[in-house]
Amino acid sequence: MSSPPAGQTARSSVLPITRGRRRTTLRTADGVAIEAAYEPCAKGPSDLAIVVAHGFTGDLLKPHVRRAAGVFTQFGAVITFSFRGHGRSGGHSTVGDREVLDLAAAVEWARSLGCTRVVTVGFSMGGSVVLRHGALHGGRTEARPDAVVCVSAPARWYYRGTPSMRRLHWLITRRTGRAVGRHVLRTRIHHKDWDPVPLSPVESVPLLAPAPLLVVHGDRDPYFPLDHPRMLASAAPGVELWVEPGMGHAEHAAGDELLTRIGEWASTARSFSPCGD
Repeated sequence: MSSPPAGQTARSSVLPITRGRRRTTLRTADGVAIEAAYEPCAKGPSDLAIVVAHGFTGDLLKPHVRRAAGVFTQFGAVITFSFRGHGRSGGHSTVGDREVLDLAAAVEWARSLGCTRVVTVGFSMGGSVVLRHGALHGGRTEARPDAVVCVSAPARWYYRGTPSMRRLHWLITRRTGRAVGRHVLRTRIHHKDWDPVPLSPVESVPLLAPAPLLVVHGDRDPYFPLDHPRMLASAAPGVELWVEPGMGHAEHAAGDELLTRIGEWASTARSFSPCGD
């Protein structure tokens, strides 16, 4: 969900960082090839990796994704990747279902490069993916996140309460819409319905512990109104909620100041005990 937001569209003077960038193709557990890139921390070696999960119709080379990566490299190494069906990755988008496997491959790659702390930051569709990924890959697995940030994420599936979401459902569910996605938006969308329906974002939140969760949402988001982030924040104790005045939707609307605050949060986030021990 990466169309232009309501509210101010963020602009930045941050340029794409290419020095030390490493490009690779990852292979997911179900065999899909995923393009990914690694960028080192701008301030020197770091044990932290921030893995960025973009929104629907985005990819790792989109300017708004590169801008976010440029800010996050001030706090740690950064992994960006293109979800299946996007950019140069293989497969077809399942709009948040099988994409958890793409994120798992990216997190595992970050750990294989020596990063001992991994924070996942997801925008819109990517926000729902980081929540489900954290719920499904906890414990001691190499794909686990140490902290999670979701920005402009839905709380529940099949929401059609805004014009933006009704247009998105047309794009996903209709043959003509998927053709527009493929030829105009460069996004290949799977034609099959979810079966089974995946765990919802709000159902995922209680399963994230002990990884801390930050929920970020704009009060001018044209896709998901404020009941979505409030549902996510109230789903488990200890969730931090930032409602950003004047912000629209996802990567486009996240300015450098907000991205810097998210990077600072990621650099200091530590796992907690849900029992307070």
